[in-house]
Amino acid sequence: MDLETFRQYCLSKPGVEESYPFKGEAVWMKVGGKLFGMANVTEMRMDGEFVPPFHFMNLKCDPEKAAALREQFPAIQPGWHQDKKHWNTLFMDGSLADALILELIDHACGLVFSNLPEKLKNAISNEKL
Repeated sequence: MDLETFRQYCLSKPGVEESYPFKGEAVWMKVGGKLFGMANVTEMRMDGEFVPPFHFMNLKCDPEKAAALREQFPAIQPGWHQDKKHWNTLFMDGSLADALILELIDHACGLVFSNLPEKLKNAISNEKL
C-alpha cells in the first residue's frame, strides 16, 4: 500500500476528513471530528532515527483485537505516541497484505464512528445517500 491509496481509501468513507498538524509531518484521518488513523507523510524522526515518508500508520483498534494482531504480525506494534491499549502502529514494510490494512482502516473508522453522538452519526449516514 502507498500513501495515496491510504488517503483516498480513508477519504472515500462518509464523514472522513484529513488534516496535517505538527508541521505537516503526518496526515490525520478523522470521522465526525474524531481521530481514527494517521500516517507520516514526510521523513521524520521516530525513536531517534529518521524514517522515510509512509513508514508507518497508527490506527485505532479494539484492545483485544489489537493484542491479537500484535501477536500474529511482527509489523503491528503498540501505537507509537498513542494510547497503546487502543492504538496500533502498522509498519509499512511490505509484510502486511493490503486487504488486511484496508480491513483495519475499516475497523478503526467504524470503532470511532460507533462512539459518535447519534445526531452526528445520522448526519454522516445521510451524506452517503
